Amino acid sequence: MFGRKKKIEPGPAQESVWDYPRPPRLEDSDKRITVEFENTIIVDTTSAKRVLETSHPPVYYIPPGDVREEFLTKVFGSTFCEWKGMAGYYDLEVDGRKISRAGWYYPEPTKPFESIANYIAFYPSKMDRCTVDGEVVTAQSGDFYGGWITEDIVGPFKGEPGTGFW
Repeated sequence: MFGRKKKIEPGPAQESVWDYPRPPRLEDSDKRITVEFENTIIVDTTSAKRVLETSHPPVYYIPPGDVREEFLTKVFGSTFCEWKGMAGYYDLEVDGRKISRAGWYYPEPTKPFESIANYIAFYPSKMDRCTVDGEVVTAQSGDFYGGWITEDIVGPFKGEPGTGFW
C-alpha cells in the first residue's frame, strides 16, 4: 500500500494520517497546546488551528497573541508550500540559547488558509517540550517536517526513513 509499510488501523479515539485529506484541511482545535524552551513557556493556548494532510501528523498553528513574541526574531528567507503559499521564519532565543528557524508563519496564505495568517507553528524537534492536552509530543521525523505526534495519531508518517517517495 505505501511501500514496505502499511497503514496502521486506528483504534478507538485515534486518527490515521492516511485518512487525512489532500489537499490539506484546516480546523480549529480547543486542545491545550504548550511549547517550552529553556524552562520558559513560549506558548500556552486553547485557540490553535491544526492542518491535517495525508501522511503527516497534525501541525498546530498558534495565534500570535498566544506566543511570547519577545523571544522571536523574523529572519531572512522563505519557502513555498503548494497549499498555503509563502512561509516566513522565526529564530527563537531565550537566555542566550538560540534556535534558527524554530518556527514559521504565512503572512499572506492562500484563500483556504487565510485564517492562519501570521499564526506561528513550531518545530517540536527544536523545542525542549511541546504538549497537546498535557501529553508530551513526539516530533515528526525529518528535517523539513513539523508534525506533532501524540498517542491518538497513527501512521506510518512521512519523514521516516524510506518515505521520500511517498
